[in-house]
Amino acid sequence: MKKSISKIPSGIWVLGFVSMLMDISSEMIHSLLPMFLAGTLGMSMLSIGIIEGLAESIALIVKVFSGALSDWLGKRKGLALVGYAMSAFTKPLFAIASSVGVVVTARLTDRIGKGIRGAPRDALVADLAPPEIRGAAFGLRQSLDTVGAFLGPLLAAALMLLWANDFRAVFWVAVIPGLMAVALLAWGVDEPEKHSGDIHTNPIKHDNLRRLNRSYWWVVALGTVFTLARFSEAFLILRAQQLGVAMALVPLVMVAMNLVYSVSAYPFGKLSDRMSHSVLLSCGLVVLIASDVLLAMATDWPALLMGVALWGIHMGMTQGLLATMVADTAPSDLRGTAYGVFNLSSGLALLVASVVAGFAWDHFGSSVTFWMGGAFATLCLVALMLRFFNEESN
Repeated sequence: MKKSISKIPSGIWVLGFVSMLMDISSEMIHSLLPMFLAGTLGMSMLSIGIIEGLAESIALIVKVFSGALSDWLGKRKGLALVGYAMSAFTKPLFAIASSVGVVVTARLTDRIGKGIRGAPRDALVADLAPPEIRGAAFGLRQSLDTVGAFLGPLLAAALMLLWANDFRAVFWVAVIPGLMAVALLAWGVDEPEKHSGDIHTNPIKHDNLRRLNRSYWWVVALGTVFTLARFSEAFLILRAQQLGVAMALVPLVMVAMNLVYSVSAYPFGKLSDRMSHSVLLSCGLVVLIASDVLLAMATDWPALLMGVALWGIHMGMTQGLLATMVADTAPSDLRGTAYGVFNLSSGLALLVASVVAGFAWDHFGSSVTFWMGGAFATLCLVALMLRFFNEESN
């Protein structure tokens, strides 16, 4: 493992630490936001589902345009820097917000920044990583990213206990790591030489889009189906609160999920360089189904944690793998566009999944929400395995 890690370019490590710092900043806020909206502002589960789905889907939809623009310009870093800066500079809005409108505006603007940086950053990782260790490289970046995703809620929980549930004080602290991420990206990452001085054509021209072949579109379809089976993680937080977990400790749910996600992302990324992608994706769906079943049946803290941990393992098995599959199936000069289209499809699916989950929670109860997720994941697993066995027979 040490040999494999040593081969990963330094730029990918820096991008991982940039992601880690921004995730600390974002998750300090996002791990508390559903409770703030539901408890303090009195919003319904359906409304929260719509806001969460809209916020995340906007981020993914914007990636289409930023990804295509990065291909056209032949530059990735500048757009990534703009996206990170936008997210960092919206953090103070959460701390000073006096109405639902300001909070929602800040949430959506923050996610637009995420959308601007996402596809160029992923394309930059693919540009920097040698093909034979691409899965490990994406796994490492995802792992470092997710370290931030569990440190953020952990810090939020500690500060909520220290400051007697003062949401705004925690939101102010979240500004600091966001600014650090912008500074690290600005001075710590160099643009790959092959993008300097090249002449690039419009990536969304018909002739260029035709170069995205059937293998690529199959990956897009897989990403869409996976997202439909997995709704917003805000519902994990709300499930914990429903089971009686103290408000200050609820962020620990995201700590547990992201800790498992972080630990598993690199090993599974490395494994994806050596085994069938279809088999690994199928295993990921099996784990998601088990997680949904446990969360639907949970009546206490241990059962909840087990379901959340399995959710994290599923993320570690599948998210870096799907990013690797996009890089493997798209032409190098269209990677930004390829990631953008992939995330557009996933963004629309996430909006639908989160709205349906919120509706089911409001009208049928929380358990039904997770049973529905498990049922859809089962259908996805059947479809994926049928395709795999069909490919094997041919």
